[in-house]
Amino acid sequence: MKVVAVLYPDEQPDEHPDVLASAARGLDLGDDLRQAGHELVTTSETGEALDAELADAEVLITTPFWPVYLDRARIEKAPGLKLVITAGVGSDHVESDAATEHGITVTEVTGSNVVSVAEHNVLQILALVRNFVPAHEQVRQGRWDVADASQEAHDLEGKTVGIVGLGAIGARTALRLKGFDVRILYYARHRRSPAEEEILGVRYARLDDLVRESDVVCAALPLQQGSTALFDADRIGQMKPGAWLVNTARGAIVDTDALRDAVGSGRLGGYAGDVWYPQPAPEDHPWRTMPRNAMTVHYSGMTIEAQRRIAAGVREILDAHLAGDPPPEDYVVAAPGD
Repeated sequence: MKVVAVLYPDEQPDEHPDVLASAARGLDLGDDLRQAGHELVTTSETGEALDAELADAEVLITTPFWPVYLDRARIEKAPGLKLVITAGVGSDHVESDAATEHGITVTEVTGSNVVSVAEHNVLQILALVRNFVPAHEQVRQGRWDVADASQEAHDLEGKTVGIVGLGAIGARTALRLKGFDVRILYYARHRRSPAEEEILGVRYARLDDLVRESDVVCAALPLQQGSTALFDADRIGQMKPGAWLVNTARGAIVDTDALRDAVGSGRLGGYAGDVWYPQPAPEDHPWRTMPRNAMTVHYSGMTIEAQRRIAAGVREILDAHLAGDPPPEDYVVAAPGD
């Protein structure tokens, strides 16, 4: 069996001994697979070289979103492919309908990044509300202007935080925000039970009401039909003047130009997140240089601890496949016959 793992490039693996999700480390799967008589190919290639490797592959392992986009055309070039494993969470880079039509099961390591992304949400909320980035830049520049730094710095306590999407990540984010004495609203397709709402400290609101009432809006929902450009010019225009927007979900949930205009004009107080559209973000992406941003590269779900959970989950899915068993049900995104 041939396994192709398309993972992050790492030009200095000796300096990153704990990074498992790189092509250099291959999630540390190589020795076990080779000892069992299988072939593991690790790469960061995305073009024809990858197609050549996939032509006779049975399993594809790929990090979320990038570098691989597994569309119908690429699937049709890989007739022996039976299993796709997202090394993380979020499989919108895989055209699942085309995959299942060709007998391919699509899986991901459910829950592996929940803690990591929830913590990143809180980090970026605080970075915006406390005006951390401009204050830090003063240190780098050798400046000391407290008035300039504090002009846009606020307490989080007493603010209203709206969470759009209350799945595992949104719920963990809410739990971590409870200690800040904030009012938390949430919108989701499926409302939580009263007991769950009490535990999480949240109150349900319709999306438009949440957007109008929140000082901070945090997007924590998957990219799917109906969520692309969910935050377009009209919805951003409904937000409170000076409100902050945080997005660690998917870049395409927010309209790129509408956001740039709103932040640039001061209509929004700032924007933070680690997801971009497209990814990796080109050097001239407008979010890189717009004011009041606290953007990072897409690493919130790739802490060292998350990578260990991811590697363990990928190994569990692979072991089931090698034994001729279906993958654990909670890891399955789509399967033939669904």
